[in-house]
Amino acid sequence: MTAASPLADAIRDSAQLLVLSPHLDDAVLSCGALIADAAPRLPVTVVTLFTEAGPPPYTLSARRYLRQAGASDAQALYRERRDEDQAALESLGVGWAHAGLTEAQHRRRKMADGQGIWRAALLPELVHTYPVYRLHVTSGRLAPDDAGTLRAAIAFVRWLAGRRPALVLAPLAVGGHVDHVLARLAAQRSGKPLIYYSDFPYNQRHVPDAAFIRRHRLCEVRGPRPPQAKADLIRSYRTQASAMFPDGHVPLVPEVFYCRRTEEHGDGDH
Repeated sequence: MTAASPLADAIRDSAQLLVLSPHLDDAVLSCGALIADAAPRLPVTVVTLFTEAGPPPYTLSARRYLRQAGASDAQALYRERRDEDQAALESLGVGWAHAGLTEAQHRRRKMADGQGIWRAALLPELVHTYPVYRLHVTSGRLAPDDAGTLRAAIAFVRWLAGRRPALVLAPLAVGGHVDHVLARLAAQRSGKPLIYYSDFPYNQRHVPDAAFIRRHRLCEVRGPRPPQAKADLIRSYRTQASAMFPDGHVPLVPEVFYCRRTEEHGDGDH
């Protein structure tokens, strides 16, 4: 991106940068080069919302994910993921915060006492908010049972952002993962100046929501090709990198951001 881009101007004029990450790798995947570039010039904190797994029994989608990661216990895997995230961000001199919310494919519906136990034993999908990955997790549609998760995400982001003036970077939710949609909504409700980042690697298979971009009067800002250091940073998330890039090659594509066309900030979804 050029020195005169809206993104560069917004970062230059900010007291701190909060990068909202749905999961324990999304911020580095989508804007790791920008984070590394900004860190020497202002305080940067990566705020990750969905940092916890749930207990077994797991859905078929969750079991497939565990196999891809070479793990059998989701909670042990997520402890390792949190450690990876902390080490990667601290290597950049970047702050981090983990909200402790449960990831989408592990969230469970609220049920009357006792019902959840036998239903989960019969078929785990019966008790999960988003039982099937391709049908529900990446549908772009929030389940009614997820209202409490949204409230918790909004409260956490507001708490962090409220300490001093901040610019918030949030996912555009390319690909429709519900956790990315929740993170985007939490950022919009924070009341802080907001810039969106295009979600990598989802943006290699999906296009952004053109209606959302028009409605929020967004313009695209495309960065230069990231340095090799970004690929090395992504590989430091060992539990994820091998599943996402099985041949070991991490494509270094330009990072893409979406800024408001005017100086007006904020605005929620309609």
